[in-house]
Amino acid sequence: MIKARGLSKTYMGPVGAVEVLRGVDFDLARGERLAVVGASGAGKSTLLQILGALDHPSSGQVLFEGQDVFRLKGSALDDFRNQSVGFIFQFHQLLPEFSALENVMMPALIGRVDRGRAMAQATELLKEVGLSHRLGHKPGELSGGEQQRVAIARALVRSPKVLLADEPTGNLDSGTSADILALLDQMHAHRDLSMVVVTHSEALASRLDRVVQMEDGCLKEG
Repeated sequence: MIKARGLSKTYMGPVGAVEVLRGVDFDLARGERLAVVGASGAGKSTLLQILGALDHPSSGQVLFEGQDVFRLKGSALDDFRNQSVGFIFQFHQLLPEFSALENVMMPALIGRVDRGRAMAQATELLKEVGLSHRLGHKPGELSGGEQQRVAIARALVRSPKVLLADEPTGNLDSGTSADILALLDQMHAHRDLSMVVVTHSEALASRLDRVVQMEDGCLKEG
């Protein structure tokens, strides 16, 4: 599904260049669930952002089903992000002025899906994640776990092939985290999804198919 070769990322900081990724090679099989673990600042989130084309590597390439992602330009790259990849973030990144339903609809509307169809898809997904009674509630009216369920539904509304999750349970208590883990298991089982999950949670990492360790910008099998 994904093949990355020689990924490097360097940022210019106040004291000079900071090398965040150092020649990372990475493979993700179709349907595989992969955990990326490691200390804070090791480069995990940067790797995830590059895999999803939210950031560009300084060097190296990412092949998605054989297509070199960073050879895509303009609207083609936008369509890749919108249609092929779903993102889940630790702090939800929901739009506070919009309802749960509107937040889930947003990627579909950006992808030029008819509003009626986008609403139907979003409604069905919110029902699937157990929030059919919360469609009109705004994020500030939802618990942390409910907000993360909305975020999961939003990530899936375009039926992506890969789900990229950055600390999806990192801001939740243990009971709510367990509910989110069960929901991610359910989503994987019901869809032809591949998953890359950045996590500090041993409980989450142990439920996935493979674990890799990020250390000083390098990736190692866990």
